[in-house]
Amino acid sequence: MKSRIVRRDAKAEAARSAVKPIASNRKAFHEYFIEEKHEAGIALTGTEVKSLREGRASLTDGHVAVDGGEAWLWNVHIAPYEAGSYNNPDSKRKRKLLLHRREIARIAAQIQRSGATCVPLSLYFRGSLVKVEIALVTGKKLYDKRDSIKNRELDREARSVMKAFRR
Repeated sequence: MKSRIVRRDAKAEAARSAVKPIASNRKAFHEYFIEEKHEAGIALTGTEVKSLREGRASLTDGHVAVDGGEAWLWNVHIAPYEAGSYNNPDSKRKRKLLLHRREIARIAAQIQRSGATCVPLSLYFRGSLVKVEIALVTGKKLYDKRDSIKNRELDREARSVMKAFRR
């Protein structure tokens, strides 16, 4: 009898930890060197969550700013919920990130140094909660971007040769 309870708890835990992606910022991987990643909760209204369940979000121009000891997510577009009322929130409003005080202080210190910024990488559901993966990044130069493209092409060719060799 006890083992059934444990199995039910394991199933519930697996359901809570299931990750369902909403949006990702693929441009960030091309534009920046990613130094450090963090997972944060995000404060949203009910209609924003409903819109996210439909997958209507864009992270391309988003960034994180620390103001008054709080982390804020700027310029992330969450489309207004179509079945919502006239008082839907602005689609590009700033949204509060839910992080521990130490994490916010660490991010603020990293942002203060030259050339570093914080951008959102992905937006997803973890169970029923909306989470955002943010990263401390530094910008790439043009030659760095060319090197990244070259390495990606070489890796792709190597994989195709290995695949052909296994046949």
